[in-house]
Amino acid sequence: MVPNKIFYTKGVGVHKEKLASFEMALRVAGLAHCNLVLVSSIYPPGCKIISKEEGLKLLKPGEIVFAVYDRESNNEPNRLIAASVGVAIPADSSMHGYLSEHHAFGETDEKAGDYAEDLAASMLATTVGIEFDPESDWDEREQLFKMSGKIVRTTNITQSAVGNKDGLWTTVFAAAVFINDDNLSFDAEKSVTVNSKAPLQEDILRQTLQGQFKNAQGADKLALRNREPDKSAVEQTRPVPSTKKSLS
Repeated sequence: MVPNKIFYTKGVGVHKEKLASFEMALRVAGLAHCNLVLVSSIYPPGCKIISKEEGLKLLKPGEIVFAVYDRESNNEPNRLIAASVGVAIPADSSMHGYLSEHHAFGETDEKAGDYAEDLAASMLATTVGIEFDPESDWDEREQLFKMSGKIVRTTNITQSAVGNKDGLWTTVFAAAVFINDDNLSFDAEKSVTVNSKAPLQEDILRQTLQGQFKNAQGADKLALRNREPDKSAVEQTRPVPSTKKSLS
């Protein structure tokens, strides 16, 4: 399976239980009804970016959903946390790009997002043969990458939050979610095919039942015929009148 669509989402949740705070973050992100599977960091060739609203419409409750995501949790009051996914897409749509996960304490949206974006872009740059100084600032490298003409776009999806003042668990979540439209089309076609066969199956069942009924009628007639005495046999067993005259 190679995904052909992707969308980005994020959320933050607060609860007295750590796991429940993650659930709350998933609800905000719109993914609480799905089973998430964390995958590694490859952006599929030609994968189309769609909106969160459009993407969520394509997901069904209980569906196993592949995603690149990160999360961070904290129950210390007023402590800053962040989770981010960076994206780097090549200019050549036949090539794959990169997605990178990052989570941290004490980083704002901007700082965590820049770090994740830089990481994804740097991995892609080494793949397409762009030479750069890894010690230079991200802004400088970003311009170099885009000027090379080999990287068409870099971006990030980031969620940060400050720890709850009452010490409740706070969880931040960011994700790039994959969707394969081809599977959805196949399922729809299969459903139509099955439905179109229903009348034929009903006819076959009706004919089968009619045949069984006729066979049963024939069997009953045969059984009745077997129970009736054979007229020729009855005649043969009748006593023959005697032709002798009585002597008396």
